Amino acid sequence: MSTQHQWTTTPITADILRGAIELEHTAHGVLPHRLPAWARAQNSDPQLAMVEAQPSGVRLRFRTRATAIELDALPTKRVYVGAPPRPDGLYDLLVDGRPAGHGSVAGGNILTIDMTAGTSEQQPGQPGTLRFGELPDGEKDIEIWLPHNESTELVALRTDAPVEPVPDRGRKVWLHHGSSISQGSDAASPTTTWPALAASLGGVDLINLGLGGSALLDPFTARTMRDTPADLISVKLGINLVNVDLMRLRAFTTAVHGFLDTIREGHPTAPLLVVSPILCPIHEDTPGPSAPDFSAISEGRLRFLAAGDPAERDGGKLTLNVIRDELARIVRQRAAEDPNLHYLDGRELYGEADYAELPLPDELHPDAPTHRRIGERFADLAFTTPGPGQTPVSVSSHAAASRSAVAAWSHNSAGSSGIAAS
Repeated sequence: MSTQHQWTTTPITADILRGAIELEHTAHGVLPHRLPAWARAQNSDPQLAMVEAQPSGVRLRFRTRATAIELDALPTKRVYVGAPPRPDGLYDLLVDGRPAGHGSVAGGNILTIDMTAGTSEQQPGQPGTLRFGELPDGEKDIEIWLPHNESTELVALRTDAPVEPVPDRGRKVWLHHGSSISQGSDAASPTTTWPALAASLGGVDLINLGLGGSALLDPFTARTMRDTPADLISVKLGINLVNVDLMRLRAFTTAVHGFLDTIREGHPTAPLLVVSPILCPIHEDTPGPSAPDFSAISEGRLRFLAAGDPAERDGGKLTLNVIRDELARIVRQRAAEDPNLHYLDGRELYGEADYAELPLPDELHPDAPTHRRIGERFADLAFTTPGPGQTPVSVSSHAAASRSAVAAWSHNSAGSSGIAAS
């Protein structure tokens, strides 16, 4: 710890932490979770246990005159057998909403994963310190966004001036659930995942339940969303269900209805947006599961292949086109009695023309420039309403219709959920 400042240590509590569902007290400090303890107790999947503790969208947020900040943290870093080392997770600093720096925490626990054998082993490590200095003087809002892909125990927060919670700014709370694409896989930093970008552009507070490999219509995820205060809600479904070949069309239809029913128990009239998968050519018409290609893993390159047979669609196996058609049908059916339910075709966010320009590097996940494009597209569709006589910017031949429906999702929410923005 540096000694050149007169430090004030502030307990890390929920009133200065946004985006987490629950804080677990550990031997070192607090561990932000994106699923509550009762939901974690119902889960038996190590993949989900890992990703829900990776704090995508979670950020420290406080008001202070401090010109220097130190954060002690204990990260858990992943090492993949046979692959080059991964970069350390990034922490993004915002001052009054504007980017003001980033950094990493050295050391930490090491989780070694052998993808071929399907095994993992964790070695304990020591906390490290993140420092931001030479900040502007005067009262300001500070946000420190935690790594979206690295589990992070928060040990201590020190500043050279007192800290207080940021007062309520009246912003709407957007609760989003999706796959690793929503969590931010291959994004450049925590504030540049597509949901974080869209939230910034839309002026809303994000709670990101993007769970890598785990957007699987789990009932405990739906109940978590049911119980989480929010003004706007979206669910992006499809790619993980194909990846793991989890269910057939018969089960998918009823599971989607049940998932939406559960959300509606807690948010009966809140605007609810169902988003289908972005374009993924290997699974557009070929079922899963997805199979990893390890042939170039030593060079840091992993690709995925579609291991299913297109003929199996007749037996009810899911493809992305099958899922899009069924999600659109379900929303049309339910919207007859639920006017606050909306649908967005994911190819409006990333479609064929985008794939030609910005292909998916591993055939499943978008890279950093594509996250930016998806985030800007979503914000444009969901948070921007064209004025009279304006022509919306098209992202495909039917983008205007999507804009009309999706813009209604965010702009008809005032007072509809009965839940105030936090």
